[in-house]
Amino acid sequence: MKRADFLRMTSMGVGALVMPNLLWGNAVDPAQFLEQAPDNATKKALANAALAAARAKGATYADVRISRYLQQNIATREAKVQSIANNASYGVGIRVIAAGSWGFAATNNVTKEGIAQCAAQAVAIAKANASLRTEPVYLVPQKGLGDKEWKTPIEQNPFDVPVADKVALLMEVNNAAMKEGASFITSNLSFVNEQKYYASTDGTYVAQDIHRLNPVFSVTVVDRQTGKFKTRDSLSAPMGRGWEYLEGAASEKLQGPAGLTLYRNKYDMVEDAVQATRHAKEKHKAKSVAPGKYDLVLDPTHLGLTIHESIGHPLELDRVLGYEANYAGTSFATLDKWKSGNFNFGSDVVNVVADRTQPFLLNTIGFDDDGVPAKEWDLIQKGILVNYQATRDQVHLLGQKESHGCSHADSWGSVQFQRMPNVSLRPGKEKLSPAEMIRNVEKGIYILGRGSYSIDQQRYNFQFGGQLFFEISNGEITGMLEDVAYQSNTQEFWNACVQTCDAGDYRSFGTFNDGKGQPGQASAVSHGCSTTRFNGVNVINTQSAA
Repeated sequence: MKRADFLRMTSMGVGALVMPNLLWGNAVDPAQFLEQAPDNATKKALANAALAAARAKGATYADVRISRYLQQNIATREAKVQSIANNASYGVGIRVIAAGSWGFAATNNVTKEGIAQCAAQAVAIAKANASLRTEPVYLVPQKGLGDKEWKTPIEQNPFDVPVADKVALLMEVNNAAMKEGASFITSNLSFVNEQKYYASTDGTYVAQDIHRLNPVFSVTVVDRQTGKFKTRDSLSAPMGRGWEYLEGAASEKLQGPAGLTLYRNKYDMVEDAVQATRHAKEKHKAKSVAPGKYDLVLDPTHLGLTIHESIGHPLELDRVLGYEANYAGTSFATLDKWKSGNFNFGSDVVNVVADRTQPFLLNTIGFDDDGVPAKEWDLIQKGILVNYQATRDQVHLLGQKESHGCSHADSWGSVQFQRMPNVSLRPGKEKLSPAEMIRNVEKGIYILGRGSYSIDQQRYNFQFGGQLFFEISNGEITGMLEDVAYQSNTQEFWNACVQTCDAGDYRSFGTFNDGKGQPGQASAVSHGCSTTRFNGVNVINTQSAA
């Protein structure tokens, strides 16, 4: 990978962008791969072989994940296709408890013999780990569910759509931007299908068929006189949807402030590319922001990232306990704050929910990788910290008797651990549009899209940029700004939250590759919210600060 390409990829990450698991390494024909998928009866027989072998070697608990992963990436630049890649992976991961300790092993030898050997290895590892443990693993009770199935509710499987049609869409996106005056444009489509079969000694057998897609582009406009360039990335959100999400003619559009067209549930990639080119040109004429205190009006395409970094990650229980510190540290939101019952995380406008059930979001599933049904629960109620995100072997540490369903592994070859669910800010109950919100702002900035950011090792002090910045003066948008970033700490920022728009403006932000763990794993997660106002936030000029 070239250094420039690496820097471009890392600038797109959230939390941290990790490279795809190396187990994704086999090129494949998608249609053939899908046709070769074994049926659930075959998978169940294989799973039972694993569970029986684990028990025979002394496991008191075992679960098995038989997983098939299919990924397609199409990348273009201007009038050229840069790459088309189809990668697949198929294998089995087996996790056991023996002698009170966890053990895990994986294999791509998906036969009864290969699985039995893998199960024996997992038990041997657990017994070896037992000499190091201080207390036995405890799992909160989980009733066996029998045979269950769940599928992402898609209308059209993206892998059934010809590659030529996907390339044609990207070429249309690029051509529209170039005609509008773009100097350069790159555009990409990514599709993922996970076929996961989970079984455990509790008596749960779950088959899931999960789909995600991610349409992105980046437009650059060069000023030939000054040699300066400005960019604007897509305002799309990756989704747990099928090809229908990209059917622009049927887009559900919202007319936002500053003449913006915003998207929800479906996405017009061509229209957004034209709009992005106009914005990139306008950026060349935008005035540089004057540092100071501003009221910020944050669009979901921007605020989702701040939710992710300042709420999503610090409320992961393993970070809170100090068990996890990779990819930006532990957490300031320690157990003593939660136990107090009155820790002021934010204003009473701040109501944050964790869930894996909301339609179309990236981390929406039927069951987690502990076999726990997806659910919804509150993290922050009226500004008060009320809960965390936990798995079946963690939640007893909170004195709770039911898992939150936050277990996930990014591959059959990776051991499952606690991962962030969809974490969202509930919309306001009073009818309020972004335009109405802006009419009451005397001195402010309206911000859209994600930009560069930084946050400290306790997820407390931070700085965020964005894609688009519009000055608000006496209730009106007066023009575009540049060189904007805001600085705050998590409590100060969320206590500055004074207003959020109603459900009519509710939209999602998401990341396809959120990194965590050692070795690193990637997961996909969404964050929903409506446009939200924060008063008196410190804004710096990134050029003068540099």
